[in-house]
Amino acid sequence: MAFRTDLAVEAIENSDKAAELRQVEQTERTLEGFSVREVDILGEEAARELGKPRGRYLTLELTALMRREEDAFPRACRALSTLLSELLPETAKSAPILVTGLGNRMITPDAIGPQAADHVIATRHLVEHEPDIFSSWRAVSALAPGVLGQTGIETGEVVQGVMDRIAPGAVIAVDALAAGRLSRLMRTVQIADTGITPGAGVGNARAAFNKETLGVPVIAVGVPTVVDGATLAHEIGAQMNGASCEALDDLSSPVMITTRDIDREVSDIARMIGYSINMALHPHLSVTDIDLYLS
Repeated sequence: MAFRTDLAVEAIENSDKAAELRQVEQTERTLEGFSVREVDILGEEAARELGKPRGRYLTLELTALMRREEDAFPRACRALSTLLSELLPETAKSAPILVTGLGNRMITPDAIGPQAADHVIATRHLVEHEPDIFSSWRAVSALAPGVLGQTGIETGEVVQGVMDRIAPGAVIAVDALAAGRLSRLMRTVQIADTGITPGAGVGNARAAFNKETLGVPVIAVGVPTVVDGATLAHEIGAQMNGASCEALDDLSSPVMITTRDIDREVSDIARMIGYSINMALHPHLSVTDIDLYLS
């Protein structure tokens, strides 16, 4: 059974050769009271070993937010908006931005992207039609394109068609991910400058969203909402010195595991991501301001 994860930090933790890879740099810091781990994959050898594209991966731990600690929501928004601002390239600092909420809003663990897009303040039409009033705002478009089974159109085709029309300087893509460990479900946000492959976490990979396919930088924001059953069985067996039993073998069948409170947790973290995107793209906004605009 293979270890499946979309998180760079877990790929390193599970790699026997991680300590030997000279093309990987790791650092840790704290933002607004939240732990941030940064992984920089600098070469192709490390990329192949870890199964992740070359690039920069920032992992924000959100345990305090999910415990609903006092003042955790605005602090989390400020922390994530700071990380997003760091990854947005200089060439896109004032350019139009397209925010895409990937996934199927009818399936709760896959609804992070569409729900986050619901909380993004779309301003492109305002900037175009009232430039004097909205001169301090960036032109932002928000799109939740759905999935192939809903629309009959590949998500990449929808996004490419929109991009041809609005010509953004960068894309921010929000999607659900798969973790390798239950402890990271809904407790982690990964931000990367490598783009994203929709559906990869559940074994249904579609066309990749990255600079090569879309022609502009793609910042991926992902939250692990499921753990693959085979991965969980692999982890349990490894911690039991390779022990196996019928119950673990059952987990090797195609099954995804999520949390008991997934509805509330997806709603909470999607709102936080949407607010953070607003604050990164419009630095003059606070959480209170966004509440007013979206009310």
